[in-house]
Amino acid sequence: MHSPADTTADALAQTAGGAAIPASLHLMDLARVVHEVVSAPDLDQALTRVVRHVREAMAVDICEAYLGEPKTGDQVLLAGSGLSPHLVGQVRFRAGEGLIGRVAERAGPIALADATTHPDYIFHRKTGEADCPGFLGAPLTHQGQVLGVLVVRRRAHRGFSDTDEAFLVTLAAQLAGAVAYARATAVPPDAGMGKGRGGPCLSGQVGAPGVGAGTAVVLFHPMALDEVPDRAAANIETEALAFRAAIARTLEELTVLRSSPVSSASALCAALFDAYALMLQSDELLLGTLERIDAGHWAPGALRQIVEEHCGHFAAMDDPYLRERGSDLRSLGQRILVRLVGGHRPAVYPPGTLLVGEQIDAMDLAEVPEGSLAGIVCARGSTLSHVAILAHARGIPAVMGVGDYPLHQLDGRTLMLDGYLGRVYIDPDAEALRELERIQRAERAMAAELSHWRRGPASTADGLPVALMVNLAAPAEVALGAGADGVGLYRTEHPFMLHERFPSDDEQYQIYRHVLAAFAPRAVTIRTLDAGGDKALPYLPVREDNPFLGWRGIRMTLDRPEVFMAQIRAILRADAGLGNARVLLPMISGLEELERALALFERTLDHFVQDEGPTRRPPIGAMIEVPSAIYQAEAVARRVDFLSVGTNDLTQYLLAVDRTNPRVAALLEPLHPAVLRALRDIVDAARAAGKPVGCCGELAGEPGPALLLLGLGFDELSMGVTALPHIRRVVHRFTLEQMQRLAQRALLCDRAQAVRDILEGALTEAGLGALGAPAL
Repeated sequence: MHSPADTTADALAQTAGGAAIPASLHLMDLARVVHEVVSAPDLDQALTRVVRHVREAMAVDICEAYLGEPKTGDQVLLAGSGLSPHLVGQVRFRAGEGLIGRVAERAGPIALADATTHPDYIFHRKTGEADCPGFLGAPLTHQGQVLGVLVVRRRAHRGFSDTDEAFLVTLAAQLAGAVAYARATAVPPDAGMGKGRGGPCLSGQVGAPGVGAGTAVVLFHPMALDEVPDRAAANIETEALAFRAAIARTLEELTVLRSSPVSSASALCAALFDAYALMLQSDELLLGTLERIDAGHWAPGALRQIVEEHCGHFAAMDDPYLRERGSDLRSLGQRILVRLVGGHRPAVYPPGTLLVGEQIDAMDLAEVPEGSLAGIVCARGSTLSHVAILAHARGIPAVMGVGDYPLHQLDGRTLMLDGYLGRVYIDPDAEALRELERIQRAERAMAAELSHWRRGPASTADGLPVALMVNLAAPAEVALGAGADGVGLYRTEHPFMLHERFPSDDEQYQIYRHVLAAFAPRAVTIRTLDAGGDKALPYLPVREDNPFLGWRGIRMTLDRPEVFMAQIRAILRADAGLGNARVLLPMISGLEELERALALFERTLDHFVQDEGPTRRPPIGAMIEVPSAIYQAEAVARRVDFLSVGTNDLTQYLLAVDRTNPRVAALLEPLHPAVLRALRDIVDAARAAGKPVGCCGELAGEPGPALLLLGLGFDELSMGVTALPHIRRVVHRFTLEQMQRLAQRALLCDRAQAVRDILEGALTEAGLGALGAPAL
């Protein structure tokens, strides 16, 4: 049999097995069928559309769609074309039973010229299948799980061709994701599956922890920015005046929102509005759009072009935080567009508003009256979106990235958010609402306890101090890190990405000085520019087939020594009189790179002393995130003042998993035995060289793994700001010896789940609950 991958659109239009394959079987029709499934209002209609289209496209007599019951594994007939409608929900096959069960069990297709002669065949009366011996079944497989079976039958005693089989397998693969999505959001009651504890459910990413319930208010715009067509300007002067007026009105709106009680109560929110105001008046947005208008474009089209151009630079970046900054610019562009073409926002926000939208920004949050916002649901975005960061800071549950669900269907409906697991329940039942109230009571008790752990030094149960630092990516986040022992990682890419050129020494100095002064005398670890590769700068574009292994980090700055030296000069200037800066070199893969970077550092320091006079030499460290550096970690440590481990990239490279690829992201397991042994080896190397070692990856902000890292011997942990009180609380319940024993047990495990079981058991025994927070 030909594999589906080898089946081309041309082959699908050829004749096979003595029958002409209809022209409608072009692969482009697959997209149309999938679109109709996703747009169906419920799962019943989605499957009904599937079987009708497949029956017509393949010119067969019967098409059936079965879905498996999650609890029993039974395959239940949920839609049929060519069958009596009353059979839907009545025909079922137990796990492994009949040809339907056999297809599901083997997770592969079965094609038969006469199914009645097969030993697994089971006849169901009144289905009409006795007159259709020709059988072809393909599994609906999504993320490794068989969801159901798609079957076609023919009356003629004639087998299905390789082309038929390839088409149905390809169609089933395409449809499986859409069916999984429809099934998650609208489970049919007559299939015997029920709604579950919370009702139909959308799944996304955790945006901000917590649970909440209320009325959905769906945000919409009269015209989406990406739908604006290119048109010639009827009058260039009129278009330019309209654009300037839209900028002015948007700026006025930002000023009003910034002074609202909601914004005034949040330092980050106020800083974001200041950043938006600067962005509105920036040369890149203002002058760039006006230049396009002068070239003959109408104002909306010129605005879209500029926004798309800059958003494209952000979208290509490796760093997920910086990638999310493109959404801020797009939201701002949408605001300006509304002022250009007209439109309105929801006028009423009831108590218990759950704000729902494709993309939600700080300005949307500020429009909701104080005390009325109960939760946030975004079709786009991630945990690193500014709205998620704001939700964290304000204690509002948020679920991000719920996908392509038709959000308009949610307006006015009751939703319940589980921000711990990233789930949104639609029209939850009474049992789920009671559970929500129980969890909210537990949250209030937890919040009262955590308030004690928000500031002050961290220490173990036996009184040993522990350094807990914070990761920052923009000056606006400084206020959030006030309770940290310092900054374990300050990403400097932000100012480089927001300019049409390299930022000047003075521009960098101002940014670094702000952060250093805010934390003095606590240490601030400033990572040198980690751009290049798929984090291409707008003014230094590079296209690479494999950017994760490409021109990035220290590789790029070594090839552009003037950029590296300018950044070091700015850090030295900013550190003057404060003395709390540390410099961190990213993506070190070997000694040659390290020694070249250190030579540039020392040369810059010498020149600075000659020009400015004596100055402090800030400690300089190397990031261990490339596997080759693990095996040279001791040699690296002897040449620097400290090591810092970036577990996000280290895990990605060790496991060969692209952490930005949703198809394999689930394989990114930071507690994989190989990762743990690599971490142990790095700590051992640092100890042998007599140098401290820290961890600045996401792993450091999880309660159980934080204990493991300290038990392995890490000197400091750096994490997102919201994790700080949790980690302080957890660390205080364990002695260093207990953590070391946990680490020793974990290193003996050959599976990540075994490590998680150990950590979860330790937390539970200490009265701290399991690894995750309570969820519905």
